[in-house]
Amino acid sequence: MPASHPPVVSKVVLSLDPLHPDEPSSLQFKMEMAQNDSGNTPKSYSLNMFKDFVPMCVFSESNQGKFSLEGKVEHKFDMEPHSENFGEYGKLCRERTNKAMIKTRQVQVIDNDHGVLMRPMPGMVGLVPSGSKDKKRVTPTKGSDVKRTRRDRRELENIIFKLFERQPNWALKQLVQETDQPEQFLKEILNDLCVYNKRGPNQGTHELKPEYKKTTEDVDTT
Repeated sequence: MPASHPPVVSKVVLSLDPLHPDEPSSLQFKMEMAQNDSGNTPKSYSLNMFKDFVPMCVFSESNQGKFSLEGKVEHKFDMEPHSENFGEYGKLCRERTNKAMIKTRQVQVIDNDHGVLMRPMPGMVGLVPSGSKDKKRVTPTKGSDVKRTRRDRRELENIIFKLFERQPNWALKQLVQETDQPEQFLKEILNDLCVYNKRGPNQGTHELKPEYKKTTEDVDTT
């Protein structure tokens, strides 16, 4: 059976003005698409030849590493829709613009008006640097802290939340005794979860930040 030929995609039409053959504008190239695609895709294109173009060669390489000369590129063209297709090309550009202007994103309203979903949750604290506090040098631990073994950070956060459910204010020494954790490690977590009262009736104690107070209150009500 004879081998089937590949389908023709397009053809190039060369036109020459016989009355003015020496003028550069007398030689024109036009490419016409062979297949009639649906839509407003232009069917004809003008080919504008480059004047300053360095010829090139096309090589191929086999699996064995051998090179072969496949051909030469002596001319380079710019392709643009032909003037007779400007109407169709204009419709195509408008269709693309309209599709790009269609908003695909959707806005979803969250029913939870307490904003719990937007607040930092236990376990996420400490993943993002909190500013200048992270740049401070860690002071060496005291001798009494060496005996204490660090808990998992998330587990310790849950313990701290439980303690603040019992009472709203805690001194650092009290929390060290309750959690049995190294003082320096406990300070790092308290800096993320709590506010230190420097003055007032609760001076020298820690209390939960407002966002965590609301979180624990919501959990209790549910």
